[in-house]
Amino acid sequence: MKELSLNILDIAQNSVHADARNILISLEEDVAGLLTLTITDDGKGMSAEMVRTVTDPFCTTRTTRKVGMGLPLLKLASEQAGGSLSVVSVPREEDPVNHGTRVCATFDTHSIDFTPLGDVVDTMVVLIQGHPEIDYLFSHTTPAGSVRLDTKELREVLGDISLGEFEILEWIRGSLEEQYEALKK
Repeated sequence: MKELSLNILDIAQNSVHADARNILISLEEDVAGLLTLTITDDGKGMSAEMVRTVTDPFCTTRTTRKVGMGLPLLKLASEQAGGSLSVVSVPREEDPVNHGTRVCATFDTHSIDFTPLGDVVDTMVVLIQGHPEIDYLFSHTTPAGSVRLDTKELREVLGDISLGEFEILEWIRGSLEEQYEALKK
């Protein structure tokens, strides 16, 4: 994928298909140029066998095709940029309370092979628009400050109004863009 934001979209969509109700997306950048992308969900989880093979492009749960490229491409991007990928998952059958999946990828942003972050604002808007019933906690921490969006907090203010409403999505977009703009100052 040409941008990490597309990997975020792909992995979050996997979380949606795994019946997640809460998806946490975290980007952490440090002064040394290390970027850590973590996506955690409370979906149905994966078996230990599936976790072992999930970065194989010929491993997929889809019935429409025999390959799954999301995690293999993220693994390749992280390793080419001097980082790594880890996947930890607990199936719902093993732990009915604390189940779900955590994908963590690290990148050296100074590497010539670092994949650009891309448009995470659009990624978040698309995720919320497509699945407004899911709660997302997005945070991007940099040495210059942080950007944050918590849909649970929005629901408390909005009440019964869907997060998928055009005006709400535009407010979310504007809020995230404003926060990113403040980081540039």
